[in-house]
Amino acid sequence: MKAWLVAGLALLGGCAPAAGPEPVEWVSIEGGSRPYPAVDASGAIIEEPSKGFSIMRRQVSQAEYAACVADGGCPPLDDELREADSPELPVTGVSWLDATAYAQWLSRRSGVNHRLPGYGEWLLAAGSAYTGEQPLLADAANPALRWLADYEREAQRQPLDPQPQPFASQGVNDQGVLGIAGNVWEWTDSCFSQGPYCGVRIAAGQHPSGLSEFVRDPISGACSVGVPPANLGFRLVRD
Repeated sequence: MKAWLVAGLALLGGCAPAAGPEPVEWVSIEGGSRPYPAVDASGAIIEEPSKGFSIMRRQVSQAEYAACVADGGCPPLDDELREADSPELPVTGVSWLDATAYAQWLSRRSGVNHRLPGYGEWLLAAGSAYTGEQPLLADAANPALRWLADYEREAQRQPLDPQPQPFASQGVNDQGVLGIAGNVWEWTDSCFSQGPYCGVRIAAGQHPSGLSEFVRDPISGACSVGVPPANLGFRLVRD
């Protein structure tokens, strides 16, 4: 009887249990600092020193985020993405608020503190996969020149294929991190500007973008100029 049941399950593949999320692998990143020009084009050079941390080798998957939703720890995705639960694809269409909720949920379940990286930490993890933004020339007497230079730089960016790629097909950088600076921008905890209020965060990718914390779709006017990020996802770090 047992042999017949096994054979039946083999023939009816759709009845077999679905594969769960792949185990999370972590990459250790040495401490250091990688200064970057302020994303708000103020001309300031930002430095976020790190003592070292571990970062997810890949982004959080659709299946992992779906498990958080099912457990009541994360908000559901928008209608067109609610059924997305592949363990092989990164979750996209998430806001900074969604990503933060997932980090808090995973911290409670694991007993280990998980969080979003700062932008300086993300740059350390990106290594040679991110070539960096060149600082715009400062001109205190004529700030309009800086604005025009920033607009021109943003307008020259080329749109990317919006289709997220399976983890196995994404390139590995010199740190051993998968798919970083690809077509999925990753939320960070760093603020877009250096003011007292932080309602706009840096999404890290092939170029940094300042996005409101509640934005899930970067195409819907989240960026003031230039080509917006292709997708919004995230990966976590732990100290």
